[in-house]
Amino acid sequence: MATLTIHALYRYPVKGFSPERVARAELETSGYFPGDRLYAVENGDSGFSASVPRHQPKTKYLMLMRDEALARLRTRYDDTTATLHIEAEGASYAAKLDTPEGRAVLEDLLRRLLPESLRGEPRVLEAPPRYRFTDSKIGFVSLINLASVRAIEDFVGAPVDPLRFRGNLLVEGLEPWAELAMTGAVVEAPSGLRLRLTQRTQRCAATNVDPVSGVRDLDIPWTLDARLGHRDCGIYAEVIAGGALGEGEGLRVVG
Repeated sequence: MATLTIHALYRYPVKGFSPERVARAELETSGYFPGDRLYAVENGDSGFSASVPRHQPKTKYLMLMRDEALARLRTRYDDTTATLHIEAEGASYAAKLDTPEGRAVLEDLLRRLLPESLRGEPRVLEAPPRYRFTDSKIGFVSLINLASVRAIEDFVGAPVDPLRFRGNLLVEGLEPWAELAMTGAVVEAPSGLRLRLTQRTQRCAATNVDPVSGVRDLDIPWTLDARLGHRDCGIYAEVIAGGALGEGEGLRVVG
């Protein structure tokens, strides 16, 4: 059976904000990637209700597809204190996202830094249990094949940071685009964790934004469409048996 290697693991505590690399993660059966998409910033009234959470389109929130200035904010989330640390315009801020006062710090900062992006009042939303602010209803865990990213580099003739695709698992060991044919496959980690690959990931204009500079400098969805006839890169997965994942570990295709 084929073996993949986990090159890196990432989480995105606030939708549209900075990625955070983690060396190891413990995933629960039927759960999401730990610490991923815990919060989102509502861009005007989204209709989201924490008491009856229903998946909302990403356009209801601040997100890189339209708000590339988010990439110029450097953020780090502290799980123990629920505090988002933000570096912006040479200044540092701390927003304790489990308090109204802390959420107001981030909301006020966004009003000042992204006034042209706002369609209404920005409001920090916290995901209730068993819910996350993912782009897809089934986006529990996302996997990016680094060979596919290198193929895109050949298409566009320029370096392509894999973080443009905002995946949780960055893997080596597959041929370019092999992940797209793996829907339904099951991969297993040494811990016994199992992931079932569920759906190809269709790419939007968020991938056009350089995650370091915040500059919209490529057109990746159009390029994929022109070269391959689709806009897919990466694949979603669901956790069918819980366990740990670590950088450098192998994933065996077992079904």
